[in-house]
Amino acid sequence: FASPPLSSPHVSRTLSPTDKPTFAPINVDDASSKSMRDPFFLEPIPWLVKATQPWADLLSLPSLPLHVHEVLAASLLYSVIYYPISPLVSRLIVGRKYLELPRKRRVNWDAHVVSFVQSTLINGLALWVMYADEDRNGMDWQERIWGYTGAAGMIQALAAGYFLWDLVVTSCNMDVFGIGTLAHAVSALFVYALGFRPFINYYGCVFILWELSTPFLNIHWFFDKLGMTGSRAQLYNGLMLLFTFFSTRLVYGTHQSVRVFSDIFAAIDTNPILPVSADTGEVITSTVMRFATPTSTVPAWLAFTYLMSNITLNSLNFYWFIMMIRAVRKRFQPAKTNDTGMLAELSATKAISQPAQPAIRRRKA
Repeated sequence: FASPPLSSPHVSRTLSPTDKPTFAPINVDDASSKSMRDPFFLEPIPWLVKATQPWADLLSLPSLPLHVHEVLAASLLYSVIYYPISPLVSRLIVGRKYLELPRKRRVNWDAHVVSFVQSTLINGLALWVMYADEDRNGMDWQERIWGYTGAAGMIQALAAGYFLWDLVVTSCNMDVFGIGTLAHAVSALFVYALGFRPFINYYGCVFILWELSTPFLNIHWFFDKLGMTGSRAQLYNGLMLLFTFFSTRLVYGTHQSVRVFSDIFAAIDTNPILPVSADTGEVITSTVMRFATPTSTVPAWLAFTYLMSNITLNSLNFYWFIMMIRAVRKRFQPAKTNDTGMLAELSATKAISQPAQPAIRRRKA
């Protein structure tokens, strides 16, 4: 994040309250410069920026052209991990146990490998961005709603890339994942796409951290499939799963949900206060608020969609945590009788990683 700042602030004409907010097409030279503060190792591709611009204008996603290459790169990475990397590595590590899996279970195995890699990678990147991005860390409530930094945009793009991959794989394997997983992939991709308005770009990194428990969840799933259910290794992993789930989702996640609710309620039917040039009377848009206009607002449908999704997921987090505790206890306590509810609770445990904003949903067994 040591890249140089913009050489001069963006200046737009003064808008009346009845004007429709518009955004100038992203200049190819600007999109390829380091002033976007995007740490991704590839610069925006000029021809791809130009090709995406009409769709971004149509869908009111002005920051999408700056990050579409990251969305596609992430999808390509996860596709390569899914095949051929996961089958090759899995055969090397577990040998015949992988080869003897039926097709549906093998597809699910490879999807869990992608899930493990993705959650580990994006959690690490989100923590780094939250620590290093000074522009993001200095945001006030208006900037948390309408603001934008390239680094936070990258996190949203990588998450969107995962869901794009998820949508394709689920569509090609409906007999394995079902209509529910397909609906989730579509809705999750839609929610992350809203970040390119930009909308709560600040909170993208925050709610990605709900995924800190997901690597342990995937390890738990692999232990089951490798015949290590009830082992000491699974016990230690289960304790880490419970700790990370409780601390990141129930404590930290609930606190951050209250913050985002407060910011969104303040922004409904409200316009941002932007600095105005004393000489020209024109709006001066800083780097962080470069996509905001005097008529920017949070429409009621957007606030309702996001808040209901967040409330639902927070409620499910508490329910899933109770189910997880019950499942872990039954795995490591002698069963008194045949427990017909065991499978239901284990299924609930495997379903806990649905999205934060929304978090990233994992696969069923």
